[in-house]
Amino acid sequence: MTIKGFSQKWKDFPDYIIGITNEIWESRGIATLNHYYAPDIPVRSPMGIQRGNQAVMASTMATCSEFPDRQLLGEDVIWSVDAEGGFLSSHRIITTATHSHDGAFGPATGKKFTVRVIADCAARNDTIFDEWLVRDYGGIVRQLGMQPKSYAAQLIAAEGGAEQCSKPFTPDMDVDGGYHGTGNDNEWGETYASVLKQLMNMEFETVRQSYDRAVVTEYPGGVSGLSFDSVDGFWLGLRSSFPDAEFSIHHQIGMDGGMLSPRAAIRWSLDGTHSGWGSFGQPTGARVHVMGMCHAEFGPFGANGEGIRREYVLYDEVAIWKQILMQSGDL
Repeated sequence: MTIKGFSQKWKDFPDYIIGITNEIWESRGIATLNHYYAPDIPVRSPMGIQRGNQAVMASTMATCSEFPDRQLLGEDVIWSVDAEGGFLSSHRIITTATHSHDGAFGPATGKKFTVRVIADCAARNDTIFDEWLVRDYGGIVRQLGMQPKSYAAQLIAAEGGAEQCSKPFTPDMDVDGGYHGTGNDNEWGETYASVLKQLMNMEFETVRQSYDRAVVTEYPGGVSGLSFDSVDGFWLGLRSSFPDAEFSIHHQIGMDGGMLSPRAAIRWSLDGTHSGWGSFGQPTGARVHVMGMCHAEFGPFGANGEGIRREYVLYDEVAIWKQILMQSGDL
């Protein structure tokens, strides 16, 4: 099988996504970004927007310098076709590294980390032209011996204070990168979207109705969990921190086949105030944008003959704390 507009060396679209990731990072083909990334690509993460492949190349080199043994292990690629003949991949990665050299995370600690990343990449004609990326920033800093809140405060101070520091991503700074798709209408994407909407509507009884009792969970901060209490505690903790926030789904994909369980990928956001006690401590009233991504796998053991058996959720704790601290002045 070949994919129209892409090099024949790729057997399919997941092979392309996993292959170029390895080529760029672990084979050190950083210059290949001149081909694989569009010159003006926007890469959105919770910490802001990078514009253009030159910025991506610079940050890639800095990360490789600080973490020279970094590996990016492709765990899954959930993808869809857009109306213009391109593709959107939601690529889940396990990344491991040792903090061997001084860099953005401070003096080298020699500590190791293992976290997940999800990257939503729009591609056409062998080139990625639009991207959304969430890494488990909180998991990295925790495993390097810090805490997300104090690390966010350090970033604000190092960048010149709340007025001068680089601003985390909010919708008003977004740009049009050229991808306008919203995914597909596969039943598994619809099912998972419905579950998330119920959770954000505070219908937490859906946990026992929609999840496998043996569900394995992977949540921000590098936190692994098991069963209903893990799911309930995570989503309740997030929602209770931002009880008035508006939940929006921006992209959803469902897939089945390919030797894997039926699965789904959702990109979503919460916009509101830090007005409740929950995962982010004492309420401050700060306006917060949460950029979130999650993947789910389904199996046959739920209450109604199907259930979510694995759930992977990412948001950036450091970016959220940075927004809170910038407004609360609690530095």
